Amino acid sequence: MTEFLLQRFSEIDWSIGKGQLLSIAALLLWLWAIWPSDDLRALVKDKAGQSRLLLVAVCVNGLWLMDASITPGIHAHFLGLITLMLMYGWRMATVVALLPVLFFATFMFKVPFDFAIYGLLAIGLPLFLCYGVYSQIFKYLPHHLFVYIFGSAFLNGFLSILFHIFAWSVWLWLTTDYDWAFLMDNYLVLIPLLGFPEALLNGMAITFLVVYRPQWLYDYSDNTYF
Repeated sequence: MTEFLLQRFSEIDWSIGKGQLLSIAALLLWLWAIWPSDDLRALVKDKAGQSRLLLVAVCVNGLWLMDASITPGIHAHFLGLITLMLMYGWRMATVVALLPVLFFATFMFKVPFDFAIYGLLAIGLPLFLCYGVYSQIFKYLPHHLFVYIFGSAFLNGFLSILFHIFAWSVWLWLTTDYDWAFLMDNYLVLIPLLGFPEALLNGMAITFLVVYRPQWLYDYSDNTYF
């Protein structure tokens, strides 16, 4: 076991370049701009909430471990970001998602300092865009339970995969030898294959929470949706 772990750690590239330093600075700036101070203060006072948050982070991390590595830089895995967003809000979800991002960059990418650019483009941007979709659904569509589950959870689950893969594809296109045709044939083609199961996964999770633990959802209220 020890030999196995040492071998795994020896495969990790611990070097850091200027681009990675810039991406870390950009991530820190983004976190400063969106930092969920009120949510974190409330969490400090909520011991049960802390345990629940840790469990959720571990579950998301486990979900990401079910990864299909296609070629270097191209990975396919479920996200669980929409359930995280609807439970904690998009700002807090961004912070919580950094744990699986760091783990993923270290043990899947094997380039730990790529966590910042992956966190920005593949996590931060999709969460921000999905929150925009969620807010427009709330603004323009009827406040009905079906709309909340299908629109905010199911549809957003599909869109999270779309935003995630598209943003990372653009980054790979700009920074690697992959051309757009290769990315279309080997990565973007996975959007429908991953998107619908991701939508179903988040839709089922939110349905379960609405029925059994509605108090765990960030801004859900029976008075609003019934």
